[in-house]
Amino acid sequence: MSQTIVSDSGQQDSLRVHAADNVRVALKDLPAGTIVADNDQRIALTEAVRHKHKFTLAALEHGDSVIMYGVTVGRATRPIAQGAAITTENVEHSTASSTPQAKRGSWQAPDVAHFQGATFDGYHRPNGQVGTANVWLVVPLVFCENRNIEVLRQCVADALGEDPYRDYKQLARKLLHGDAAAQSPPPRERLFPNVDGVRFLTHTLGCGGTDGDAQALCQLLAGYICHPNVAGATVLSLGCQKAQIDMIKAAIETRDPEGLKPVHYLEQQASQSEQALIRESLTTIFDGLATANQVQRAPAPLSKLSIGVECGGSDGFSGLSANPLVGAVIDRLVALGGSGILSEFPELCGVEHELVARCSDDAVAQRFSELMEAYQRHAALVGADFSMNPSPGNIRDGLITDAMKSAGAAKKGGDSPVVDVLDYTEPQTRAGLSLLCTPGNDVESTTALAGSGANLIMFTTGLGTPTGNPVTPVLKIASNSALATRMSDVIDFDAGPIIRGEVEIGELADRLLEMCIETASGRYRPRAVELAQYDFIPWKRGVSL
Repeated sequence: MSQTIVSDSGQQDSLRVHAADNVRVALKDLPAGTIVADNDQRIALTEAVRHKHKFTLAALEHGDSVIMYGVTVGRATRPIAQGAAITTENVEHSTASSTPQAKRGSWQAPDVAHFQGATFDGYHRPNGQVGTANVWLVVPLVFCENRNIEVLRQCVADALGEDPYRDYKQLARKLLHGDAAAQSPPPRERLFPNVDGVRFLTHTLGCGGTDGDAQALCQLLAGYICHPNVAGATVLSLGCQKAQIDMIKAAIETRDPEGLKPVHYLEQQASQSEQALIRESLTTIFDGLATANQVQRAPAPLSKLSIGVECGGSDGFSGLSANPLVGAVIDRLVALGGSGILSEFPELCGVEHELVARCSDDAVAQRFSELMEAYQRHAALVGADFSMNPSPGNIRDGLITDAMKSAGAAKKGGDSPVVDVLDYTEPQTRAGLSLLCTPGNDVESTTALAGSGANLIMFTTGLGTPTGNPVTPVLKIASNSALATRMSDVIDFDAGPIIRGEVEIGELADRLLEMCIETASGRYRPRAVELAQYDFIPWKRGVSL
């Protein structure tokens, strides 16, 4: 896919993204009668077109294809006049993914001379991996242990004096009791300065599903425990559930055959009491923190970075600014020997043929096609389809079909070759860009990215979202400046200048890559970390029994 550059010279009212497109995007609200220049023709809008939405460059008949980003993103369901807005009332989802596309012979890597020899300060692990954070992990094998996890969470926060909700608790006391309410104690000096904290996971799985569900959960948890950002883990088990300790031990062994990662297993049904379980768990956590604190950040090459890319709360500008910006960063990282992971298979619908053409060999291309087809078949069995992916918010802000959303979402993967295709929970093992089979759900997909080894995540949004991750720092990139201003407590980086034509994508990509390096080095703390947005939702593929 060619790189999308909205403008490099001044504000525009609208934009044709690709030369082959038969629609333009309104970059601001355009009233009816507005005259739009497109190449050699002047088009009068027949109706008002809201910013982020699209209008036709020529009249379309029933059944004609709607083209954007140079690919089919919809089909006219009735005649549409030239200069009319396309909506859910006159266009439906349609793709041309079956169109053959020759395998690409070569890739023009971006100029990365500025970053040659650059490093980030990370946590070096015994197996050669490098983390961008250093956390101790506490995980349950079954939902029955969620209460104990919450008990441990509160006990550890109180003991360390590192309660992320301290200010909110103080606010609640003031609201209930007035300004005279007792002040919360000030934060204490960090006891473990080289540790980023303890992360507690909860979930609703582990029992009651299929054996496959239990295996998938253990594989996912193993990916988190063996993650380069994780120093070690405490695992809580009830004892009788399907997801057994032996299962997660086997999953960990495949990732850590030498047993270099310290992991402690505690089973409640074998414990003398709940108090004994909590006491033993706390002991493993505090001992683990003391050991983890001995590791200090040290320089590492950018080839040790693996950045997962995600989008959520997307709008009509996401595919024009934030997503291609993130893709440009991934291309730079790959050119430097690093890795990227592109997920959300429902949001690759309509651009499969382009991704196949980018696959490094036939085996990679075949696996991608097989996983996409299997996903679509499974969705069909439960009465679903990829065309149902756009949310009401997506549609309201200009993404009216799944193909339109997908064509913009795929821009997050840049233009580099696809070196591997991973099924859900599989670890990334090859440097370069990998595709990961996940759903489009923001948290489920972000959870999977970290589970497959991404040690940093770039998350684009046009509407705003509070999503984060327990072990991997998440950077939020806004597609538009209005969002970046309105939700400045959530957004880390503003891609809005691209829409206004103030800066080229390449220049802004260099700045964003520098922020990634600062984040990976611990010198920049993402908003998601500041707000303790530690979301974790496993993807349940099977059925309940």
